[in-house]
Amino acid sequence: MAARCGRCVPEAAMAAERPRSLFALSAAAVSRSMAALERDVWALPGHLLRGLLPLLTVFHLERAEDAARRAGVSTQPIWRKLWDDVMKTRPPNSESITCWRKKFLETFFSNVLHGVLDVSSDWRLNDRHFSPLLHSSPHVSQLTLCNMLQGAVELTAEHNHKVLENLAGSLQILKFQHLLSCDQSVRRSLVLLLHRLIHHGSVSQVSMCSWPVPDPVLLVLILSMSAGFWRSGNALAYHGSPCGLCREEDKAQSQESAQEGAERGCTAEREGSSGEDQKGSPEEAEAHMNSVLSDPRNPPSWQNPACEETSSEVPCDHTNIQGGSSPCSSSEQLSCHPVPQKTRRRLKPAVGRKRRCLRRSRGRYADPEDLYDFVFTVAREDNSGLLDKSRTTEGENTENWTSSSPGSPCTSHAGCKKRGGSAGIFSLKAAHRFRSVSTLELFSIPLTGETCRALSNLLSSWVSLENLILSYNGLHANISCILSGLRALSRHPECRFRVLRVSDMFSHMPCMELIRCVLSALPQLHTLSVSFDLKNHLEGSRPEESPSCSEAEIPESCLEVLDIRFPREPLHTAFLLPVLKASKSLQQLSLDSATLPCPQELGLLLEVLRECTPNLKKLSFHDVNLAEHQREVLLLLQDPGLQEITFSFCRLFESSTAGFLSEIINTVKRNSSLKSLKLPGNRLGNQRLVALADIFSEDSSSSLCQLDVSSNCIKPDGLLEFTKKLEGHIQQRGGQIPFTHLRLFQNWLDQDAETAQEALRRLKALCSVVNDSWDSSQAFADYISVM
Repeated sequence: MAARCGRCVPEAAMAAERPRSLFALSAAAVSRSMAALERDVWALPGHLLRGLLPLLTVFHLERAEDAARRAGVSTQPIWRKLWDDVMKTRPPNSESITCWRKKFLETFFSNVLHGVLDVSSDWRLNDRHFSPLLHSSPHVSQLTLCNMLQGAVELTAEHNHKVLENLAGSLQILKFQHLLSCDQSVRRSLVLLLHRLIHHGSVSQVSMCSWPVPDPVLLVLILSMSAGFWRSGNALAYHGSPCGLCREEDKAQSQESAQEGAERGCTAEREGSSGEDQKGSPEEAEAHMNSVLSDPRNPPSWQNPACEETSSEVPCDHTNIQGGSSPCSSSEQLSCHPVPQKTRRRLKPAVGRKRRCLRRSRGRYADPEDLYDFVFTVAREDNSGLLDKSRTTEGENTENWTSSSPGSPCTSHAGCKKRGGSAGIFSLKAAHRFRSVSTLELFSIPLTGETCRALSNLLSSWVSLENLILSYNGLHANISCILSGLRALSRHPECRFRVLRVSDMFSHMPCMELIRCVLSALPQLHTLSVSFDLKNHLEGSRPEESPSCSEAEIPESCLEVLDIRFPREPLHTAFLLPVLKASKSLQQLSLDSATLPCPQELGLLLEVLRECTPNLKKLSFHDVNLAEHQREVLLLLQDPGLQEITFSFCRLFESSTAGFLSEIINTVKRNSSLKSLKLPGNRLGNQRLVALADIFSEDSSSSLCQLDVSSNCIKPDGLLEFTKKLEGHIQQRGGQIPFTHLRLFQNWLDQDAETAQEALRRLKALCSVVNDSWDSSQAFADYISVM
């Protein structure tokens, strides 16, 4: 049936071209016999290959890429048409797609995996040589798993073993979206998937989005495996056999250990016998570790200073995951006493790269399959029992390692303090360390105190982590717990952490206070973004200010990008001044939704920026009322150090005089350092847009390359007049102007489609134009409906 379909489709595809040429008939015949003629087809000259490629199935089109490149033929138009015919949607940011082949095959893989695309729906997908998941998997760099994780179950099935191997080499970003609770077998599949793609793969970013009621077991499971923690390789059975990669690494380590043991001689023997005495019998270890789903044979005893708690002198009285208290379980009792130190060879940090699994022991140990126990029974252990991985000696008081450091925000907020111990913290000593990801994103996932403490605990030694994005997680006071883990991480000599983005509905503390706390804890940070929609909705619920954040001097930082979205808070330059003084390397500053408490405040800010930030290149104001600050706007536009300025929805012309626009144009014409000017949402209209074309007049010394006039009530006739005026200036300057990019999103260009098309056609001959098919009438209706 498939062969019969394959024979008839090329003719059907060319039915509209009747009468068909001899070449068309020949091409159709060749496309039906590609299995036998493939090698000869790849040797065809370019003009013949170009006519044949659109008649090939996806299987042969993908294989034709090298031959097409050698012949100087691009396959991009064919893949783009294939996208339009099969996907029938316009991909987001389509103007930025550089490879339609990769885009199509990556989306095709996801749609087939989730059962939303039938390969029999199009003849180009229906090839008996074509295995949809197998042949498209090498092109997948980003994958999203949803709902009940059916995709994880499918990918870990035995018949998809090669697919999983391909993904391990190609996948960079793994996303989880709209997850639901799942049973034990699905979790086991997820464990196998994460172990292969993260621990033995190339995934560098894990994102979790839109999970209104997260399953705490599943959430902490994904977090811990993303951080590189899990059981030993023999417990990660793949279809009844231990993980092959772990087995190979384990064998290599055994050989290395034997060699080291021979070199160390009697010293190693004495240390080994001492360790056996400290560990006790295998039966005792089995009793203690039955509930943790980890290999206890050589558990590393990493100290975890993440969420500083009360000292070890406090009796063990842990809080369980429901919030109540319960007596210590056997695993908790184990953690209440110092853990003997193992040899330093076994305690090398293993974050951010592939590490060998810890050596197997000869003793008998249980290997239960209860993920819940692994995540939370161990999580209730008292972290005061965790010793420093290289310094703490047996019997040493661990208070030095668990007590709060001076100025720690975690010590001053209830969100990170629990009675007698750190309930809910995932125990680092109970798991082995594998490769971990460098970027973690949590979007719209409520994080409880238990989960925040578990995350903080993981963060404290996650040295491969470079980017942390926390968006709408309802952190409130628990932000201090997260900062405490990051502070511990920053002290690690191999720490790579550079980017922190925090956004939420309500602010727990004033924005500037939070920024001071972050920079004090993380002086090596390069990018910091803090965004809140509203102030704390509970009057009087804001905690007292932490002296460490409000009074202590901020150490010199490496900050290069600072993005602040105020919850309609006043912008006090006096509060921003210490941050700017400590950020000599600042290159980009964005201020969003701030209010100016007095007319002089913006002028003070400009003075501070000139004095404290000599390297500032980009400055952005969004939703800040600048209607009464025309002088300051002009001063910014003539600043020789700034290369990009944004005034977005700033009401620039709300109270301006007729000459204000002319002053802006003349100022920009004289500024040869300004490369980008963004003016979205300032109600320019047709008349002001046409006037802006004079920036590129013959007497201008401007180097402006990019202009953004999105959301400015621009109509087609105004855009056409702007285009004509711009063409005149270009002609006067001999066809040489620096202007290369124009952004026109959300303007009223749909009111006269013919005029708009003419204007856009002429504009695209002058520069790169980015616009959209925005329905202005619907937008106006939506605006009226919420008034």
